[in-house]
Amino acid sequence: MKIMNTFRVGKLNTNLLGELLGAVKNKDPRVIVGPKIGEDAAVIDFGDKYLIATTDPITFTSYKIGWYMVNVNANDIATMGGVPKWLLASIFLPENKTDSRLVREIFHDIEKAADELGIVLCGGHTEVTRGLDRPVLSGHMLGEVDKDKLVTNSNARAGDVIILTKGIAIEGMALLAREKENELTDKFGNLFVERVQNFLHDPGISVVKEALIANQAADIHAMHDPTEGGLATGLFELASVSNTGVLVYEEKIKCLDEARVLCSEYKLDPMGVIASGALLIVINPDDREAVLSKLAQNSIECSVIGKLTDKEDGLKIIIDGESRDLPLFEVDEITRVI
Repeated sequence: MKIMNTFRVGKLNTNLLGELLGAVKNKDPRVIVGPKIGEDAAVIDFGDKYLIATTDPITFTSYKIGWYMVNVNANDIATMGGVPKWLLASIFLPENKTDSRLVREIFHDIEKAADELGIVLCGGHTEVTRGLDRPVLSGHMLGEVDKDKLVTNSNARAGDVIILTKGIAIEGMALLAREKENELTDKFGNLFVERVQNFLHDPGISVVKEALIANQAADIHAMHDPTEGGLATGLFELASVSNTGVLVYEEKIKCLDEARVLCSEYKLDPMGVIASGALLIVINPDDREAVLSKLAQNSIECSVIGKLTDKEDGLKIIIDGESRDLPLFEVDEITRVI
C-alpha cells in the first residue's frame, strides 16, 4: 500500500486548508466573516453590534498555559477591532501526570489573565486524556465591536502602509529561553536568560492594548497578529486575504538584540519564528502619522516596515538594497529546536 506524505508539526498545509475552507458554504446571512485564511476570527451580526468569535489552542508549551491561552485568544478578538469579553476553555490533562496542584495552577492562571483583560470565564470542559504527555488547552473566546469599528483584513488594499509594533520573534524567544534554560544559562548567564523569558510580559505577547488604541486613532484597513510561522507567514496570510502583494524592508523590521543572538545560536530565521506580541496594522498612508503618534503617546514602539502592493508584484523583502522573495515557512522555525 502506498504511504502518502504526512504533515509536520504546526499549522495545516495552506493549500489544503484553503481548499477545504473554500468549500464551506455560508448558510446564514448573519455570518459576516466566516472561515478564511488571513482573518483572525468569525463575525456574526447581533443587531446593534457584531459578535466576534475565535478559538486557539496552546500546544507549544505547558508553562503558564492558562495565561497563554487567554492572551492569544484575546489578541484575535482585538485584531478585528473588538473588545474581548467571554471565554470558554477546553482543558485536556495528561494521564498519570495530573494532580490537584496542576489543575489549580492552570485555573489560577486563566482567571488571572482574564481579570487583567476584563474577560469573564463563562464555561468550558476539563478532562484527563489518554495519550498526552503534557496539558493541552484550547480557548474559545467571544467579543463585541461597534459595527462601524469592525476591522477585516480583506479590506486592505494596494498602497496601504504596514506598521509593525514591538518587534518579531518575541514569543518564540521566550519559549526557547524557557525550554533551553539550563543550556542557555551555561552559555549566556542567568540575567540574559531571565530577560528573554520575561519577553512574555515585557514587551509582552498581548496586542489588545495597541489594537484598541490604533482602532480609535484612524480608519484601520487591517490588523493581524503574526503567530506560528512568524512575521513572514503573517504577511503571507494578510496578502492572501486582501489579494495584494507585499513589499517590506528588512532594516525597518525590529528584532530585539537578545532575539538576534538566540536565532544565530540555533540557526533560526527570525522572520519565521512564532511572533505573538507583534501587531501588523495596515492603513491609508494619510493616516500613518495619526496612528504612529497615538501609539507612541502610549509608549508602544512601532514603525512603518513597508506597504501592500499589487498582487502581480508578489511578496518581496528588501535586504541591503536588493529585492528578494519573502521567505515562506511550512512550519514554524521554533519547531526545529523545541
